[in-house]
Amino acid sequence: MKLYDSIGPNPRVVRMFLAEKGISLPVQTVDLAAGENREPAHLARNPHGQMPTLELNDGAYVSETVAICEYVEETRPTPALIGTTPEQRAEARMWRQRVDLNICQHIANGYRFAEGLKRFETRIVCVPEGAPGLKTIAIDRLRWLDGQMGGKTFICGERFTMADIVLFCWLDFADKVKQPWDRGNANVAAWFERVNTRESTKA
Repeated sequence: MKLYDSIGPNPRVVRMFLAEKGISLPVQTVDLAAGENREPAHLARNPHGQMPTLELNDGAYVSETVAICEYVEETRPTPALIGTTPEQRAEARMWRQRVDLNICQHIANGYRFAEGLKRFETRIVCVPEGAPGLKTIAIDRLRWLDGQMGGKTFICGERFTMADIVLFCWLDFADKVKQPWDRGNANVAAWFERVNTRESTKA
């Protein structure tokens, strides 16, 4: 297998997931700033021009962060980052979906439509007037999540899962793109520091 990698939180999610699994793959960096992901060579791998993309041993390609991580989990189930039982997998997927749709996607589009507008306005449909509202939603939903995190070590209790990886990568990204999140969310702040001590965050 081979990973087509780049800057950004979604590729980092995959790198961190692989690091937690102890998997090392050949990596080819795609230059997003130069628009290399929109050139024919990458569009042949992923017609959506997005990152990351995983090349399989048979030459097929898998894109979309969740799909890549699910594939890795199925082919290398230990250590489990989604789950070993139907109940565990359902719980991890439920929470990954919640943090992604309620927090991470709003951080992403809040950035694309504001601070990242000049980079993205020629590549995707951007709605600059929506950016403040999206950022407000992310702040509100993070406050909601903080209320759900009391007494938990990780999002799924004592299990470290893909949900933790996704949220960590996006909150770390938010800090770097002028969307600093409120450390007054004490449960989330303590969780963030716990995750930040993991070796995989360096991936």
